[in-house]
Amino acid sequence: MNFIDEVKIYIKAGDGGRGCVSFRREKFVPRGGPDGGDGGKGGDIIIRAESSHRTLLDLRYKQHHMAKHGGHGKGSNRTGRNSEDVNIIVPVGTLVKNADTAEILTDLCEDGQYFIAAKGGVGGKGNAWFATSTNQAPRYAQGGIKGEERWIILELKLLADVGIIGLPNVGKSTFISKVSAARPKIADYPFTTLVPHLGVVKYGNMDTFVIADIPGLIKGAHQGIGMGTRFLRHIERTAVLLHILDISREGYSSAWEDFETVNRELALFNPSLMEKPQVIAINKIDLPITRELIKKEIDIFEKKGIKVSAFSAATGEGVTMVIQEITKKLHSKKAS
Repeated sequence: MNFIDEVKIYIKAGDGGRGCVSFRREKFVPRGGPDGGDGGKGGDIIIRAESSHRTLLDLRYKQHHMAKHGGHGKGSNRTGRNSEDVNIIVPVGTLVKNADTAEILTDLCEDGQYFIAAKGGVGGKGNAWFATSTNQAPRYAQGGIKGEERWIILELKLLADVGIIGLPNVGKSTFISKVSAARPKIADYPFTTLVPHLGVVKYGNMDTFVIADIPGLIKGAHQGIGMGTRFLRHIERTAVLLHILDISREGYSSAWEDFETVNRELALFNPSLMEKPQVIAINKIDLPITRELIKKEIDIFEKKGIKVSAFSAATGEGVTMVIQEITKKLHSKKAS
């Protein structure tokens, strides 16, 4: 699996360079004063978000990141070099947390946004700074200040407008492959989707929205059963949820029961997810068993005041209507 959405890394900014103890030594200048230069600044550790990155995989295999120390001061009032900063590139949508306290340090949700996670130490002053009328030949200088260091956690939450949820094998991957250029793995067994996928959907007058296919949930997912809730963090940023149901699946009892099962897991993971508007859609209406049962299932939802759409991700029937319902919810959300 090449999709990594959480890593813990150690960062250490560079120490400041030492100040120099030096005295001017030139012919015909018998009493040259102190001329020790300052130390240079240590490099910073900078976390930078770039849209070209989609995963934290690179950081899984390199957990220690250290900047170089600043150069030491030299005679003739020469300042030591400043060390280069170390840039750690992460995907857009990455949270930076303090590993010890779980405090969120920053949320890098825009391309090019950056955060100085550890500041380099300032260089020490050379002995030229300490000359006075009563101490004209100081023989001491400052040491450089230590750079900051800490363990941090990088947690990726994909940026999408719409998140697709539902039980395993209800057709989430087929739907996203139908409406976007995303090409997730598709097969007729549970947990085909092992990682989230993003797709861009075009509609109307060339408007677009980003949709995320989240691995399926089952009863007890919040306790780690099945795929657990590992990927649910990726729908916490979404504005609308597309809840896909399948009444043709083996072991099917009722669409309403499946609907409640998934929503119960959402609520146990994060109650605020229940506040997100949902578009409810029953898939696989190309199958005879679905056409036979669908009216009864839709009536159950409508009695509870919930509108249900029907579509076939395989043939494309009804997909446009589902997209229209999604865009209505998105526009309503933006207006509020």
